[in-house]
Amino acid sequence: MLVYVLLSCISLLTVALNLLVIISISHFRQLHTPTNLLLLSLAVSDLLVGLVLMPVEIIYIEACWTLGDILCTIYYVMDYTITSASVANMVLISIDRYIAICDPLGYSSRVTKSRARCCVCLCWVISVLFRLLLLQDHLAEPGRSNSCLGQCVVVINYIAGILDLVFSFILPITCIILLYTRLFFVALGQARALRSHVAALQRSGAGMVKKTEMKAARTLGIVVVVFLLCFCPYYYPALAGEDTLVDASSASAEIWLAHFNSCLNPLIYAFFYPWFRKSMRLILTLQILKPGSCDINMM
Repeated sequence: MLVYVLLSCISLLTVALNLLVIISISHFRQLHTPTNLLLLSLAVSDLLVGLVLMPVEIIYIEACWTLGDILCTIYYVMDYTITSASVANMVLISIDRYIAICDPLGYSSRVTKSRARCCVCLCWVISVLFRLLLLQDHLAEPGRSNSCLGQCVVVINYIAGILDLVFSFILPITCIILLYTRLFFVALGQARALRSHVAALQRSGAGMVKKTEMKAARTLGIVVVVFLLCFCPYYYPALAGEDTLVDASSASAEIWLAHFNSCLNPLIYAFFYPWFRKSMRLILTLQILKPGSCDINMM
């Protein structure tokens, strides 16, 4: 009973927090920036984890799977698609921060809201197509990995597991780490320049811009580190050269740890982003229902 209560609270908290992020970015016009559009896409994937994936895993912790083999396969397609989309959003966010800090003068022309929308749509479409390709055997023959009635099991063979590991974990994470390493050295160079030109920067206001951009990069860097800690145990079988077995009828700790990342992301925003804390107060006190609330200054 304690496990059921704990996991149910995590699911509800995941839905509530990510819903606050989605409402905040969607409602307040000042938050309609390319970076926040990427955060919105990440929040949507996290919301789906808490709204769809977690409840199914809670229900079937000890119960048999009763929804049939076709829904079992659809469930795994959704599961893997949401995970892939989350990773793709992480990469897009890292690229966005890299351009914002390394090319601040050209950022507004290179990164626009329309381009951000296109990238978000593209990452979701590619995630769906990649997962359909990866699970094509299970789509052609639902329930092929079940050994008895009441199971919902997907076994990804070694080759498919390697492809999943490379394209959903190693390549994206390598890209993210390289970008943030580059950002670290750029930040050091900018810090030295700021110390030697403090007076001039204060008069021009450029110091405040750089500080804001670096704070956003640091926050999103923490999001990436938390993501790594949560997903490394899930990808361990592929790293060890073993088949990856996922059983919805007895969700393991590494799956729940991977999904718990969806609850941690908005908590990180709440701790580091003042605009999110302010928007939470406005939403919870129903201030957003007032006319003109979408034009409130959030910064």
